[in-house]
Amino acid sequence: MRIGLRILLGYFLIVALAALLLGQVFLREVKPGVRQAMEDTLVDTANVLAELATDDLLAGRIADGQFATRIHALAGRDIGAGIWGFEKREASYRITVTDARGIVLFDSAGRDVGADYSQWNDVYLTLRGGYGARSTRSDPDDDASSVMHVAAPIRDGARIAGVLTVSKPNRAMAPFIARSEGVILRWGLVLLGSALLVGLFAAWWLSRQLGGLRGYADAVTAGRRAVLPDSAGEFADLGRALETMRDRLEDRRYVERYVHALTHELKSPLAAIRGSAELLESPLPEADRRRFAANIGAQSERMAGMIDKLLALAAVEHRQRLEDPGPVDLAAVAREVAEAVAPRLRAGGVTLALEADEPLPSPSGDAFLLRQALENLVDNAIAHSPGGGTVSVALRAQDGGVRVEVADEGPGVPDFALEQVFERFYSLPRPDGGGRSSGIGLTFVAEVAQLHHGRAWLRNRDGGGALAGIELPTA
Repeated sequence: MRIGLRILLGYFLIVALAALLLGQVFLREVKPGVRQAMEDTLVDTANVLAELATDDLLAGRIADGQFATRIHALAGRDIGAGIWGFEKREASYRITVTDARGIVLFDSAGRDVGADYSQWNDVYLTLRGGYGARSTRSDPDDDASSVMHVAAPIRDGARIAGVLTVSKPNRAMAPFIARSEGVILRWGLVLLGSALLVGLFAAWWLSRQLGGLRGYADAVTAGRRAVLPDSAGEFADLGRALETMRDRLEDRRYVERYVHALTHELKSPLAAIRGSAELLESPLPEADRRRFAANIGAQSERMAGMIDKLLALAAVEHRQRLEDPGPVDLAAVAREVAEAVAPRLRAGGVTLALEADEPLPSPSGDAFLLRQALENLVDNAIAHSPGGGTVSVALRAQDGGVRVEVADEGPGVPDFALEQVFERFYSLPRPDGGGRSSGIGLTFVAEVAQLHHGRAWLRNRDGGGALAGIELPTA
């Protein structure tokens, strides 16, 4: 399981548990809180009514006196109240009055007159000077049928002459409780939804940061060019640490690899120079002396060229990106290359043909590196062209980029070498029987193309000769 998904699940689980616990606390407190508020109201109501019923009870007319008349009239009153969105049309009170023995003398519902209430908590405790209240189900199997009873004493001086009980069904508060629970549940779902969105964003962000660093590490491990991804916070610090570690490790490996490669490649010209120098120490005919001296000069030039190209290749290979790319006029670059190779063309008896599409898109890149790459391609074509041959340079516009083609009229490249020509120090004999090249030019071309997000290629032409080139994107 990906770390982003694990973080999301863990985060959402914690938020869900917290929301569940908080919701349970609220839901468990809503119903008792509403009932406590109702009980407080019933206490006040019972004591007020007890004072109003005192005269009729002491006079023996509680069942048909003025108090009873007004209570019965309450049943016919249209209250017409709107309470927080709920309409209330009639009173939901039931009022009973018992004597000092707990016998019901008055019942606003007219049901239990004469019944013995002395054992009910509201009456029993009130007759003994305490606070009497109870909540009893009218239907033992239905919790919603519970009714709250709150009693108040009717006094004759210090004596308790009777008990007045005010009863109210708990279902009267059910709409308010249900609405409160609904609001809590809705906001709980909003909280969970918001937490899920925040969790998804956090998980996506973390996965993106880690994925970028992982891709960077994979690219470095595979030896590909890799640009450190944009990161934030500790991820940026980690990325910089990885890049520093990569630079130091690559510098060490790079130096070791190039020392080995350069040592290996310099052995051949050094051996030729040493052999020629040893022969020059002994008396030789003038023609041999000149030939061996010329060999020393040629091998020295070969080593110098090899070192120069190797340094240029090292500079390109070590770069991970173009620092300040800009539009490059390839036609102008090609004309500069034609001027630079003019002496080599004359020396080899080769002509150069330049052709460019109009209009020609301008790729974004480094003009200096592209000029060096094109010059390497042209040099390679000149070296493998016979005297009197033609090197053709064509700049073609293609979908989404530019194609640079350099063709020669030489013998072409053996099939077995087509896959190796871009490897470092790999070279083929020149057609005129001269020495091999440094084997670095085409490697340099491939590195420059890759640095510009393009590619280098080489193949044989159908009519003879080789065709090499690079493809560069314009976007």
